[in-house]
Amino acid sequence: MTDPVSPQKALIYTMVTISAADSTMTDSELLKIGEIVQTLPVFREFDADKLVQVAEECGALLEGDDGLDTVLEVIAGALPEKLYKTAYALAVEVAAADLVVEQEELRFLALLRDRLHLDKLTVAAIELSARVRNRVV
Repeated sequence: MTDPVSPQKALIYTMVTISAADSTMTDSELLKIGEIVQTLPVFREFDADKLVQVAEECGALLEGDDGLDTVLEVIAGALPEKLYKTAYALAVEVAAADLVVEQEELRFLALLRDRLHLDKLTVAAIELSARVRNRVV
């Protein structure tokens, strides 16, 4: 990976990593990632045609030595502080996409929260918001 990681790429790395955390990237998670990249203003300047390439870059990092720690380091280093909460919120959205949040996904969320120094109240608000949006009757 020779290109510097942009904030948009870091956000995609976040979403790909949460999706891959339980070793199963579900269709609903992949669809959610695509929807997020297509619709959120933070991705307005991102070429959505490069989504698969960026996901593959993230996968390659994850497969390397200390892959998860490396990806977390890249995410934290590439994001401006004002996007830390956005990264966490996007990770929660992708984790909730299939209506089942596995232990491995919860562990990644905890690692991300700690790496980005997010306070418990902010994290609780983001998680509650996702639960409310994803309820079924």
